[in-house]
Amino acid sequence: MNDDDQYFETTDLGLSTTIVTLGFRLHSLDRNNPSRVKFVFRREDGLEDIVRAYWQKELSVEPLSYFNNIKLMKNRIYSR
Repeated sequence: MNDDDQYFETTDLGLSTTIVTLGFRLHSLDRNNPSRVKFVFRREDGLEDIVRAYWQKELSVEPLSYFNNIKLMKNRIYSR
């Protein structure tokens, strides 16, 4: 199994925050591109379903949790 199979990566802050809000753990941030940060998650059961549902606008999350998590995600982006 290569790294592409083990990890899911996205540059989308909204998607990443949704994934975290629904209980998945952010594995790391990839800062190799100075103009974009990639959010890296370990592939786990249900992750692909969440990503699909996100893009098909079929998900709901608790708003306060989402708001708090987006602040935490931005903090992770801007802290070194």
